Amino acid sequence: MNQKELKELIEFLIEKDIAEFELERGDVKVRIKRGGEHAVVHSHAEPRFYAVPPAPGAATDLGAVPVVVAVPSVPAVPPPEEGLHTVKSPIVGTFYEAPSPGAPPFVKVGDMVEVGQVLCIVEAMKLLNEIESDFAGEIIKKLAVNGQPIEYGQELFVIRPKK
Repeated sequence: MNQKELKELIEFLIEKDIAEFELERGDVKVRIKRGGEHAVVHSHAEPRFYAVPPAPGAATDLGAVPVVVAVPSVPAVPPPEEGLHTVKSPIVGTFYEAPSPGAPPFVKVGDMVEVGQVLCIVEAMKLLNEIESDFAGEIIKKLAVNGQPIEYGQELFVIRPKK
């Protein structure tokens, strides 16, 4: 959703005297609330939009609705620890940590794994693909959530090498 579309949406909401509005389109979610000290427009995809209240005494074309400014979202990613290995998904699909619902996960943080040991399952087109460790060591992070859709090359686990 671009700024022109947002402006048209805000003008429509003013015209119809709608105080609160929420729209979800694909992976973009927009929430607009009018009438408070300031309104915030949230987006769960790039970029994030934040509504900035007008300066006191400033006239706007939109009446009481603030101006919308696009601010790119930059997630805070800590620097990777040296010597760690990341297991990435070789396919697009759905991540499963266990062989069946209610069963214990294949691995959990703190477990030692060997090369070839099954770490998880990625379901793609109704096929269950076992993802095996290509590195021996200790699981220090699990980066995917059970049932989460994952992309090709998405990081799934972080392994500290065996000493």
